[in-house]
Amino acid sequence: MAADDYYRLLGVSRSADAKEIQRAYRKLARKYHPDVNKDAGAEDRFKQISEAYHVLADPDSRAQYDRFGPEFRQYAGAEREYASQTRAGAAGGGGGTRARPGPSGFTWSSAQGSTGPGGASVDWGDLFGDVFGSMRGIDHEATLELTVEEAFRGGDRTVVVSGPDGDRQTFDIQIPPGVLDGQRMRVAGGGGTGRQDGGAGDLIVTFRVRPGHRMRLDGKNIEMDLLISPWEAALGSSVSTRAPGGPITVRVPPGSSSGRRLRLKGQGMPQSGGKPGDLFAKVKIMVPPHLTDRERELFEQLRRDSAYDPRAAS
Repeated sequence: MAADDYYRLLGVSRSADAKEIQRAYRKLARKYHPDVNKDAGAEDRFKQISEAYHVLADPDSRAQYDRFGPEFRQYAGAEREYASQTRAGAAGGGGGTRARPGPSGFTWSSAQGSTGPGGASVDWGDLFGDVFGSMRGIDHEATLELTVEEAFRGGDRTVVVSGPDGDRQTFDIQIPPGVLDGQRMRVAGGGGTGRQDGGAGDLIVTFRVRPGHRMRLDGKNIEMDLLISPWEAALGSSVSTRAPGGPITVRVPPGSSSGRRLRLKGQGMPQSGGKPGDLFAKVKIMVPPHLTDRERELFEQLRRDSAYDPRAAS
């Protein structure tokens, strides 16, 4: 990040005084706060301008930023000192209010005259009170990876979410059977703390169903590899195998080649209150890796007697 990026983010000159910086931040914060602006990217923009303000509002960190640029924190203990001051302020009472993590790891407090960067007084009520009043907390997001079998069955899982200040929260959630890739679950109250009488945000969990060695998800349909022998493929057979819902028997028609898809209707992903998906068994012919003498003899005989040429047939 170039040395003047924070100034450009706030739309002020490098010679701007503290009042100009505060006015610019108030204007942008009201515009991009995620509880007001639901546009894509608004929350990231809000975090960027909040970090820019916290750095430029403190004379010490601003001087370090002007001198060293984006790597200024490597040369100064400004961030550690700020975190230490914030924790000390919270431990000292702060008017009985509770500190909470904000954008870019900064700690916000709803206390009047709370301590900001470098000891500067920041009145959050004055900054947001007239515009927002009571505000709901920001939603947090998490991703949970599942196998096809786990998504099919559903059940209890634990999600661990790390906050911007390094704190870890654990949530026990109930996954519905048949959850699909990309589906989302809302855990009420699992997000950021609200302001004043505003309730907490929610935790939004996005499910990702990863393909397995033999199973893949296609919407609500499941495709699984069905491993069969050359003679089962040529002569036809009833093949027993295991699907996500348990053991099944698949009837393989005679003359089935690798890649043929056999449909088992309604045995895909279950859907609460809706039509389940289908299961597609994809034929995959497996040749014995090691032949007995008798097997070799029979294959040699088949090669001599058969007129079938798969390359000519294609």
